[in-house]
Order: sequence, then structure tokens, then C-alpha cells
Amino acid sequence: MEILTAIFVSPFLDIASSPVFFAEVVISGILTGVLYSLVALGFVLIFKASGVFNYAQGAMVLFAALTLVGLMEHGAPEWLAIILTIAIMGAIAFVIERFMLRPLVNQELITLFMATIGLNFVLEGFGQMLWGSNVKALDIGIPDNPFEIHIGTESILLGTFDIYAAVVGAVLVISLSVFFHKTTIGRALRAVADDHQAAMSVGIPLRTIWIIVWSVAGLVALVAGIMWGSKSGVQFSLSLIALKALPVLILGGFTSIPGAIIGGLIIGVGEKIAEVYWGPLFGGAIENWFAYMLALVFLLFRPQGLFGEKIIERV
Repeated sequence: MEILTAIFVSPFLDIASSPVFFAEVVISGILTGVLYSLVALGFVLIFKASGVFNYAQGAMVLFAALTLVGLMEHGAPEWLAIILTIAIMGAIAFVIERFMLRPLVNQELITLFMATIGLNFVLEGFGQMLWGSNVKALDIGIPDNPFEIHIGTESILLGTFDIYAAVVGAVLVISLSVFFHKTTIGRALRAVADDHQAAMSVGIPLRTIWIIVWSVAGLVALVAGIMWGSKSGVQFSLSLIALKALPVLILGGFTSIPGAIIGGLIIGVGEKIAEVYWGPLFGGAIENWFAYMLALVFLLFRPQGLFGEKIIERV
């Protein structure tokens, strides 16, 4: 009984006694959730265009960040380094379409998935060969001073960098949503995802669409790499950030951009609340696995996610 009280009653008493602190925890979770959504967006873009889970998205985030830092270390100003990195990610998209996707058109999805696993190792190895494996600091001029919001006699303390990152992420998310739902290319992307052969039969250029979507995914990877690299340093463990996107995708749905946003916010807020209010009961550090437990619960009751399409097949 004492354990149940500590788990289900004590946190709510703490929230009631300090609502301002609870608001600070929630806002911090929202800001982190936007960064999770950035990584998840890359997966959604590729999945919508090809129907395959891109295992290499984390490696793309790492490679984009490594390239940006490497160019800056070789004397390129920030604006030029960003432009060159965007061009390089576009070139990589062209190479992926020409040498990986084109030979595998209409192959089984598991074949494409295995190809992205190979791409993951190629990008990690190529990035290490070009830029080395040392941890690199990334400073693009975003301040990280504490930002204080006063509410009566109490105050909410937030990181300025987190606010900047959330704003950038929100702008990118909104832009991609408009791109997918309001433009001809966006509709063509959805058609290609539904059926490659049918899309080509009505004149949709499959090769061009794939280059576009992988280029956009590379741009998303660059933004995510900048934000996460500035926050924790550019290192090879950055590619593992893709693992945190998995619960986001499970909650939101693999084909939904709004789902990636909502899923990221739920995971960000959920893990912060769990760490602060339930962490001491489990010895701390539960935010590292809370997201996966929450995703497991979703798989049991709604496997397609909040915004995913329910697939019904005749057997």
C-alpha cells in the first residue's frame, strides 16, 4: 500500500503544492520534445515516400553535423559552411537514389530496409574517414543563458538555447506540413508511397521524387544535427539519437507529420515528468527508458499510433 501511495498519490500532491515548478517541468519537456520531433520527421519523410523505415537517419544527422563542424574548422564561415553542408547532403541524396534506390525499385520492403542498414555504416565510416572520430564542439552563436519567467513570487527558469531550438524546430515542422499537404510535389510524394508502379504510370517521376525527399530528409538531419550537436557536442553517439525517435514514431504514427510533432511532445513531457516525480522511487534515470515503456503500452492498444492509418488485410 505504501508503494502504491508513493507511485500514484505522492506525485499529484507534489504537483498541487508547487504548480509553478510543474509548469517549468512541462515547458522543459515541450522544448525537448520539439527536438525529438525533428529527428522523427526525417523518418516520416522517407517512410511516406518509399514505405521503408530509414535505419540510416541517425547516421545522416551525425554526418550532417560532422560535415558542418569540419568545414567550420577548416576556416569556412558559418553561413558558407551551412550552405555547403546543404549542398553535400543533396549530393548524397542523388548518390543514394542512383546507386541504392534505383536498382531496388519494386523490391520487397525488407530489402530496402536492409539497404538502409548498410547505408548507416557507410555514412558513419565515411564521416569518420573525412572528419575524424574526436568529439567536436559546435557553436553557431545561439546563447545558452538562463531565461526567467516571473509568476507572482515564483519563477520559471528555462534555457535560452532550448527556446531557440524549439522555435527553429516549430518553423521547420510547419513548413514541412505545408509542403506535404499544399504542394504538387507533396501530393506526388504520397502517391509514390502508396504504389510505385501506379505513380509512374500517371507520369510521376519516381527518381526525381526520391532525390527530393532524401534531400529534404538531409536538410532535416542537418537542422537536427545542429541543435543536438550544439547541445551535447558532435560525437558518434549522436547517431543513437535516432533510437529516441522510435517511441515518437510509435506514438504518432510512421506516416504522419503531425503525429511526429505530437508524439515528440508527449515523449518529451512524459519523460521529464516521470524523471522528476517518479524517478526517486526507482533510483533515478528513468527518462532513459520511460519513452520505450510508454511506446510498448501504445503498441498493445493502438499499434498504428495516434495518427497512423489502420491497415486491414484479407487473410
